[in-house]
Amino acid sequence: MSKKQTTGLILAAVIFVVVGIISVAANAISSNLTASKEEQAGSEFNSIMEMIYGGNDKALADMPQTSDFVAILPIEGTIQASSDSSSLYGTNGGYNHDLLMQYVDKLIENDCNKGIILRLNTPGGTVYEANELYGKLEEYKEKTGRPIYAYMENTCASGGVYLASSADEQYANEITTTGSIGVIMTTYDMSGLYEKLGIKEVNIVSAKNKDMGTSSKPLSEEQQAIYQSFVDEYYNRFVEIVAKGRNMSVSEVKKLADGRIYTATQAKENGLIDGIKTKEEFDAYVKEQTGVDDFYEPGSTGGYLSNLLGSIANTKEKSESEVLVDLVNRLGSGVPMYYAEPIGQ
Repeated sequence: MSKKQTTGLILAAVIFVVVGIISVAANAISSNLTASKEEQAGSEFNSIMEMIYGGNDKALADMPQTSDFVAILPIEGTIQASSDSSSLYGTNGGYNHDLLMQYVDKLIENDCNKGIILRLNTPGGTVYEANELYGKLEEYKEKTGRPIYAYMENTCASGGVYLASSADEQYANEITTTGSIGVIMTTYDMSGLYEKLGIKEVNIVSAKNKDMGTSSKPLSEEQQAIYQSFVDEYYNRFVEIVAKGRNMSVSEVKKLADGRIYTATQAKENGLIDGIKTKEEFDAYVKEQTGVDDFYEPGSTGGYLSNLLGSIANTKEKSESEVLVDLVNRLGSGVPMYYAEPIGQ
């Protein structure tokens, strides 16, 4: 063995010993930390992770606690269940169901809150989430006695109208598209395409209707009737909600609730809204009615990493296949929806 090789081995041994000593010392120090130190470290770690990834608590952290305010609930985009992917990559805008539910709960407990503004720009969404948030808003009014005002921006259709019905007063911008009171369930019959491609789906089922709605075969008349019963039930509930919110009879609402959309002027003429105002006029009106000048709206739920990844994702153009998958996931899942598909999309 040469002198250089011997020197190298000695140096490697020394480094190994030093690293071992440092490791043992670090473990000893770590084991002597008190429980409170561990909790503090955990809290600091959680704070760092929230800064990186974000979260609902981050968005609501600056809610006023000592001065009166009116809370703005942004209802933007498709009303649907919150997902892990949306909470991780979502930055500004978009619908966050979990955040809104948590937000209303905190407002109920906050004596400085003097009312809610629903800012609605949505084509609607799933029946379950729309009904759940509506119920939470009704709970807010029952427990606090505070007012809710609704303002419809670009689009407030279907499930948006459902949520607006919780408000004491509803207003729209002069170019708002609203209405589309109704329910839709969508599936796709791709059996013809499957046949051309030589694809055959095989389902082992316990009964003939267990696989109804699958894309590999058309619906039978019985299965269509089953789905229609769902649509009819949820439609009747929708009509009752609007009738209650607008102080109209069910029969009056049904005349308007054939799924069509309305302009703001048409909605006003038919009693679906209380008036037409610009955003500035509406804000001034709410301040006058409540006597409160300060409005509060949650910030972004995204941390630094979420915002960065979201910005990158938003710049990536979707392929035709990705667009098709998005469409199928949104409308072809067989889930009942209070939804209006915007023209051109």
